[in-house]
Amino acid sequence: MSIWKKKPLNLLLAEATESEKGLKRTLTAWSLIALGIGAIIGAGLFVRTAMAASQNAGPSVTIAFVLAAVGCALAGLCYAELSSSIPISGSAYTYTYATMGELLAWIIGWDLILEYAVGAATVGIAWSEYLNNFLVNVLHLSPIPYSLSHSPFQHMTDPITGVVSNGIINLPALFIVGIISLLLIKGIQESAFVNGIIVIVKVVIVILIIVIGWHFINPVNHTPYIPPSSIFTDEHGVNHNFGGFWGIVGAAGTVFFAFIGFDAVSTAAQETKNPKRNMPIGILGSLAVCTVLYILFGHVLTGVASVEDFRTGGKEASVAFAINEHMPGFKWLADFVTVAILAGFSSVILVMLLGQSRVFYAMGKDGMLPSFFSDLHSKFQTPYKANLVILIIVGLFAAFIPGDIVGDMTSIGTLFAFVLVCIAVIVLRKTNPELKREFRTPWVPFIPILGILACLLMMVGLGWTNWLRLFAWMAIGIVIYFVYSKKNSKLNNPDKEI
Repeated sequence: MSIWKKKPLNLLLAEATESEKGLKRTLTAWSLIALGIGAIIGAGLFVRTAMAASQNAGPSVTIAFVLAAVGCALAGLCYAELSSSIPISGSAYTYTYATMGELLAWIIGWDLILEYAVGAATVGIAWSEYLNNFLVNVLHLSPIPYSLSHSPFQHMTDPITGVVSNGIINLPALFIVGIISLLLIKGIQESAFVNGIIVIVKVVIVILIIVIGWHFINPVNHTPYIPPSSIFTDEHGVNHNFGGFWGIVGAAGTVFFAFIGFDAVSTAAQETKNPKRNMPIGILGSLAVCTVLYILFGHVLTGVASVEDFRTGGKEASVAFAINEHMPGFKWLADFVTVAILAGFSSVILVMLLGQSRVFYAMGKDGMLPSFFSDLHSKFQTPYKANLVILIIVGLFAAFIPGDIVGDMTSIGTLFAFVLVCIAVIVLRKTNPELKREFRTPWVPFIPILGILACLLMMVGLGWTNWLRLFAWMAIGIVIYFVYSKKNSKLNNPDKEI
């Protein structure tokens, strides 16, 4: 049994053609673009922008968006080639299995849990924060108690009374993860329809903020546009490079979370009509739309409010805070933003949970995880058991871990996945030059190598603590592989039917 054994491409392509007993092909190119935008525009834009501005880059967070977008575009070109050539569920896990062997495929599959599952938890936590903002500022009700809407690792000191409140469990985050999981079990077509409606609302909100907020930009907040280099220590005692080159790189790693989602489109390849044409359109189209909106949004947000605002009053619900404090007469927009963001975050969770369940589905079929992960519901034809397990995993993260920690874990996990996808394109061009490619990444290996370097640079910018978490997570995954997956892999055990 070799840990480097590759899954034959003819086997993968045969799986892609199975339709009677497999996943339903219902998604069009526009559905994929909507799924991508649904995942991309969310917590990354409405929460991480202010975080990156306050901790790393100040107003030059817009430059960080450009750097992150370049890295995503380079990786996106590689994703587009692989997803059109191997149109099957599993995303980077499947591509790695076909090009670099079983052990690396397992590593990337385990890594994708950091991207999708932990990412969904991050957005669930942000949803919880905006729910309290909605209850207080829109409905004028009492917020959910701090203890029931925050992690046990968080605490808050009342500035007037000095009373300290400690978190116990984040129930709203757990609630929204549960509801979305049940919707995904019902069916991807229904999920895509709901997502499409939410996407329209989110895009309208972003455009409204850009157009209206442009008139409230204070040039003082953009001076200097690139702050001088210094060290900023956050509320958890973690130091961040602020200003200068490394501040922008650190911000790029932070706001990179805002771009996560276009790659999740690739996990729905087996449920897409004409995937060889529609997958590249969905991946690159959603990325292009969001990049333009992000740069404009970051410029407006950092111009309306100052870095100090984002460090104090405007934390999680930063956009609503900036509107209420610095855009007089537009409270209605802040209320609208809060409502729309609640819906928008829901669509992000939907796409991330969709991506995770399809990766688990592929790994279950390969024997890398227990086979029940690949069981389809008799009526809905969805991997419902995988969704239920993911509900437990994501629910635990959302309920008990602080949002900033899981957010950075998601970013470094995704960047690592992107590095392997770029490598996979180079390897597959060498090992299978005859493979029919509906979309070809230009200038190989130059473009993939640039993608690798850009992603590694952003990983460096995330700091040693996140590297330590990544290595610890990978160490756990390696143990599971040798204890379970290697012994049960269908590819490495000919007696097990593939």
